[in-house]
Amino acid sequence: MARWAVALVWFYEGVWCKVWPGREDQRAIVGDVPHMPAWAVTAALIALGIAEAAVGLWVLSGWWARSAAAVQTALVVVFNAGGLLFGLDHIAEPGRMLTQNLAFLALIWLVARMSPRAAVR
Repeated sequence: MARWAVALVWFYEGVWCKVWPGREDQRAIVGDVPHMPAWAVTAALIALGIAEAAVGLWVLSGWWARSAAAVQTALVVVFNAGGLLFGLDHIAEPGRMLTQNLAFLALIWLVARMSPRAAVR
């Protein structure tokens, strides 16, 4: 169940928040990235959303669980840092976001440790 919870977060953040229907705050944060042309924001959001959904599929597969956890950790850190650096005006409660993502990272690593394939791959 924990693996499904982690994967569903990636599916929600990727598909729902960035691809369809997309959230305006996500669009605004990506739009505020330096040197991001306005015409590229939609393509960047779709690419990020597809990548996040792919991470969710990777989590569900259980393959290379510790590598998946390391990649997820890097993504969460980069996304949070980017949001705080470039889109802080569009994040309602930065402290809440960081706290929730810390809990999410704890769950990610718990799933990796509990995975039967963690030691094999």
